[in-house]
Amino acid sequence: MRADARRNRERLLAAARAAFAAHGADAPLDDIARQAGVGIGTLYRHFPTRLALQEAVYRDQVETLCTLGDDLRAQSAPGEALETWMRALVGYVATKRGLSQTLISSLGKDSEFLSSCSTLIRETGGELLEGAKRSGAVRPDAEITDVMRLCHAIVLAAEQAGEPAGSAERLVSLVLDGLRAPAK
Repeated sequence: MRADARRNRERLLAAARAAFAAHGADAPLDDIARQAGVGIGTLYRHFPTRLALQEAVYRDQVETLCTLGDDLRAQSAPGEALETWMRALVGYVATKRGLSQTLISSLGKDSEFLSSCSTLIRETGGELLEGAKRSGAVRPDAEITDVMRLCHAIVLAAEQAGEPAGSAERLVSLVLDGLRAPAK
């Protein structure tokens, strides 16, 4: 891909990411193209359908979350790495719920695309959790399935209660307290 085409693609992804977060997965494609500073034809050259754009945004966000996990594992203490990543996961889930629902409706819950994204997140989180368990920062019986369910439940609970983002932060702190290994 030429450099200008690569820049256009990145601008389109950034504009779509912002539009989907602000207006939902049905945000107007014309607005996304305009926000990216390109014509609608350029958008369609990169993403021939709305679904292709939605998948690209979703995949990009999954990869960003997983890259964060890899960076945290390399640069932070295991317990801190898990905590930071869990907070990022809650933020990711909170901004992607509408897009996730649209992709589930379009592709099916068990689609290859959604399964591969879920696997990437689960593997990254699992590695962080195992590191935290080995270091003694997290209780040994914690499982990544539990952590993932708790993060999703936090978002759902805050969303259904109509509470601000701060309440999700408080709930994450409570869950993290429950995951910590007991003092000896």
